[in-house]
This record gives sequence, C-alpha cells and structure tokens, in this order.
Amino acid sequence: MYPTFYIPGIGTAWMMGIIGVVHVVASHTSVGASFLFALLETRAFRQNKPELLAFIKRYGAFLLVFSYIIGSITGPGIWYAITVASPRGVSGLIHNFVWVWASEWVYFTVEVIGVYALVYLIDKVDARTHLMLTWTFAMASWATMLLIVGILSFMMWPGNAIWYETGRAADAFFSPNFFAQLGVRTGGMLVMAAIVGLVLASRVRDRAQRREIIRLVAPVGLSGGAIAVLMFFAYLHTLPQNAIVMLNTHLLPVYGREMLAVFIVTASWLMFCWVFPQRVYTSLAVPLFVLIAVAGVWPEERMRESMRKPFVAGQYIYGNQVIARNVPGRGIHDEVDRIAAHGLLALHPFIPDRLRVIDDANRLEAGRLLTRLACANCHSLEPGGPLRSLPDKLHRATDEDLIAAFLRGPLGHGTQPYMPRIDLPDAEVRAIAHYLAAVDAGKDVDRLIDQHHKNGR
Repeated sequence: MYPTFYIPGIGTAWMMGIIGVVHVVASHTSVGASFLFALLETRAFRQNKPELLAFIKRYGAFLLVFSYIIGSITGPGIWYAITVASPRGVSGLIHNFVWVWASEWVYFTVEVIGVYALVYLIDKVDARTHLMLTWTFAMASWATMLLIVGILSFMMWPGNAIWYETGRAADAFFSPNFFAQLGVRTGGMLVMAAIVGLVLASRVRDRAQRREIIRLVAPVGLSGGAIAVLMFFAYLHTLPQNAIVMLNTHLLPVYGREMLAVFIVTASWLMFCWVFPQRVYTSLAVPLFVLIAVAGVWPEERMRESMRKPFVAGQYIYGNQVIARNVPGRGIHDEVDRIAAHGLLALHPFIPDRLRVIDDANRLEAGRLLTRLACANCHSLEPGGPLRSLPDKLHRATDEDLIAAFLRGPLGHGTQPYMPRIDLPDAEVRAIAHYLAAVDAGKDVDRLIDQHHKNGR
C-alpha cells in the first residue's frame, strides 16, 4: 500500500486513460504498419514496383515521428501514471510476468532497430535482404503486441482458476480472453495502419501510383475490420460475470451507439477509398483519421478498463489496492476481513499519526483520506467530475445516515458486482459519510481542513 495519488477534478484514472489512448493509437498504428509494409514490399519484390518502396519509405519516416517518438514518450508516461495510481496492480503484473516483460522489451528493441533499418536501408541493400528485414520487423512488432495482450487479458481475469493455486505465469497468460483479445487488436491494428496509410497515399502526386497504393491499402483495412468485429463477438464470450454486468448496465448504454457509428464511418470510408481512389483527398483523409483514432480508441479502451471493475488485476486486487482473495500460489492473503476488523486507518502504513484515531476534530480530514483510499481510483470526488463522480452517484445526498447506510449495506456486504467490498468499522464509515455529505452540500472541504490546521497551530 502506498499513498494515494489523486488528481482533483478529473481523477487519476482519466490521466491514465488519456495517456493510454494516445499510446494505443501510436502503438497499434506501428504494429499494423509493419505488416502493411511487409505486404507492400512483397508485392514490390515480386512485381518489380519500386514506387511501392518509395511509399514505404515515406510511411516509415512518418512512423518514426508519429508512433515511435510519441509512443516512446507515452509508454513511460503510462508506467508513471499507473505506478502512482495503482502500485499494487503494477507490482502484481511485474511479479507474475517478469520474464514476459523482459521478452517484450527484447522484441521492442528489435522493433525499434528494425524500423530505422527499414527506412534508411531502402536502395542501400539488395531487395531480398530488405524484404527479410521488413518481415522480421513485422514479426517483432506483432510479438510485442502478443506479449502485452497476454498481460492485459490477465488484468481482466486469469481465465484459469488453477493459477490461484499454482501462481505459474503460463496458467495466467494463456486464457480464452487472451486469444480473443489478440484477434481484436490484430484486426484493429490493420485498420489503424490503413487509415494512416490513406492519409499518406493522398499526398502521392502521381495519380496512377496513388490509385494503385490506395487500392492495396484499403482492402487491408477492411479485412482487419472484419477480423476485429468477429473476434470482438468472441471476446464477449470470454468475460467474467462482473464484466458482463458492467458492460450491459453501464457501458453499452453510453458507448454502444458511438462504437457502432465509428464502425459504420470507418467501413464506409475504406470502401469509398477502394471504389473511388481518385477522390481520396488529404483534406478529407486527415479529419477522418483523427475522428476514427479518437472516437474509436477512447470508448474501446474505456470499456476494457471499466469492465474488469471492481478489480485492477487478476480478480484478486481491487481497484483501491486492497487484496480481495487468497492466492496460495503466490503467498498472497485476503485483506478485506482484516480491514473490517481493525480499520483501514490502523492497517495502512502511510497514515499520519494524527488521523489514526478519529475524533470530532479530525473527522472531516480522516473522511477525505479514507474516501481517497477507498474510492478515488475509480471515482472523482468533486460534483460534476468526469470520472464517475461520487457525489453525483449519491445524487448529491447530504444525509450522513443515508450515505452511511449505503456504505454498510451494499458496499459492506459486497453485493454490487462491479464495486469492491468496502467493509469498514463504524467510525470510518461515519467519517466517509461526514466528508461526502459536506462535499455534496457544496462546502469547500479542502479550505475547511486547511483552516482547521491553521487554527490548530
């Protein structure tokens, strides 16, 4: 357990989500582009079409800036964000998959070296050697995705109950969710690569070359989209029960129509480009890329992150960092009952001494800290906040007894399938209720606490 990192107004998870969406767009484009390069260069090699190599070089140079520089910045950004927001979740992933991470970094190194070599060795080595280099780059790129997807699928659930007994990485890595999610992302990466490729193809001046390139790129995107859709339906059948409840109750009503609209726009655009390649203009291709990248990736990533609630990894670590079940294979023990008996303030190592025992003088400050520890990883704590605002979820209730009853009832007994079981002693329940009632009443809680400290000194 580490001190809770909270970003006022938006909540910590939104920061992770914003960085993550940018990274996914960049990384998926790079992986998809690697296979697009391999397919185009294979055609260029077999049919002696050097103009395709010129397009690959242009696309590769764009990739170096867009995907590898932006991706290399946002990648560590994700690590920083998730480490401060979910330290136990990150620790669980590292300890379970340390050699998988190490392998992914090796493949990523090959990928980065490969893209530079691919771009700068065109026309400097023989065609067969360069083609082998391009396919090596493609396979290394896809290997990084394969390994990361195995870890991401474990974040949803191990998929194999024996992992809790053995703790073996293989029992956690290969699950039905892994194969389905890999299919979705493989199809999606081809779509993203095609959408970016159409932007660059629209800049080719020679009309005959532009027509040929677009006619090659658009079907790759359509094929990838078909794979992604089919595997998405398979993916839905690999979800745990809590994810299905979350999906049907909260996510599809919000994002379902948007995702359908993005699918229709994307398919229509790719089909239009295939049929009318001479009408693909940069002024149209760029806005559609931005629309598809943002409106397509954001809801997909938001849904995937939200579906695993109340857990952050392996269905044994809650989003609020509390261990939710025993994992004998890893020597991990359930903490929920201990917290219920002794209190979060007594067991958490990073609690100021003045807040270990709640009294009338510190109840508001203790309530703020407890709410951040127990709730802030999934909720914003300000009215109107974009990340599942907790005051809004409570309908701005100012009745402390009503809020406390909810905490003791559904949350204390763990009857909400997408919420962690938060079973706390009565004094801590009342402190949280006191804080939330003050926030719901529109009080400037932070100012009140600061003023109390000043008066105390």
